[in-house]
Amino acid sequence: MQQRLVDRHPEVPADQLIAQMVPPPTFDEVSFASYIPDPAEPSQAAAVAKAEQFAAKVNALHKAAGKKSLFGKKKPVSGAGIYLDGGFGVGKTHLLASTFHAAPEPKSFGTFGELTNLVGALGFVNAVERLSANSVLCIDEFELDDPGDTTLVSRLLTELAARGVSIAATSNTLPQQLGEGRFAAQDFLREIKKLGALFETVRVDGPDYRHRDLPPAPDPTAPEVLAERAAATPGSTLDDFSELLDHLSTLHPSRYGALIHGVSAVFLSDVRPATDQAVALRVVVLADRLYDAGIPVTVSGAKLDQIFSAEMLEGGYRKKYLRAISRLLALSRFEVKHAATA
Repeated sequence: MQQRLVDRHPEVPADQLIAQMVPPPTFDEVSFASYIPDPAEPSQAAAVAKAEQFAAKVNALHKAAGKKSLFGKKKPVSGAGIYLDGGFGVGKTHLLASTFHAAPEPKSFGTFGELTNLVGALGFVNAVERLSANSVLCIDEFELDDPGDTTLVSRLLTELAARGVSIAATSNTLPQQLGEGRFAAQDFLREIKKLGALFETVRVDGPDYRHRDLPPAPDPTAPEVLAERAAATPGSTLDDFSELLDHLSTLHPSRYGALIHGVSAVFLSDVRPATDQAVALRVVVLADRLYDAGIPVTVSGAKLDQIFSAEMLEGGYRKKYLRAISRLLALSRFEVKHAATA
């Protein structure tokens, strides 16, 4: 019988949230040495050097934090910060994961959304206590979606840095510009500036590697063919797109990773553009989890580059939606090639 994501109702205990804060499988084996800078983009080689220097500093600070003074107390050491800023698919996450791998235990890696979900699940004080022993906290795709997140993350990172935790982050928005177009950022300028002050900003330029020398979005699969391919793919799921969106609304985003755990491929029928912002943002989170897990995606209905309406793409979350499209296209191309070689 064909599996469906809508039939899954995963539970993720709060005490597992910290333990699962590691780089996605795609970045299990990456290192600074395995990052290949584009010769036409000198900022990439410079970013590798900066990230390596930062990782060395993390190790030195963590070692210093463990030393005691003459009076038997640990020396107060503030954490360092690095902020990798650039467009989609230029290797920022590769460098962030490399930084994580080069840092001493304990350490944590997660997306911005996963971090805010963690704080929501554990509570602010508990989250600070659990993360304060870290040598580094790596935050991928740093975003500020609302005023509450701005204040929350500012407090969290300021407290962690004061306790000696170094912070590494990636984004496609400079720290001073976080929140622009989404809410009255000027009302929270003090918090945003405080966040920016934690980091040394390092620019990473270049074209999206996921789109280099690749064709445009593949044409959607015919509905009957989609069902046949899903039935012929062990471990796959087949869902009606609208039904899946309804199901996602019943799950906390922190469960989306568990929702797709163990799935070999995702097939979606009757895909249509998301026109509601709340729905579109859930699609973004699901796309991130699918991309992290490297799960191929095949659809019928609209093309994946049309999964968000024109109105959504013109709004304040434009960069987020474009990132999701970039990742879904990469997954759809993987599925096409996989099927062609099967």
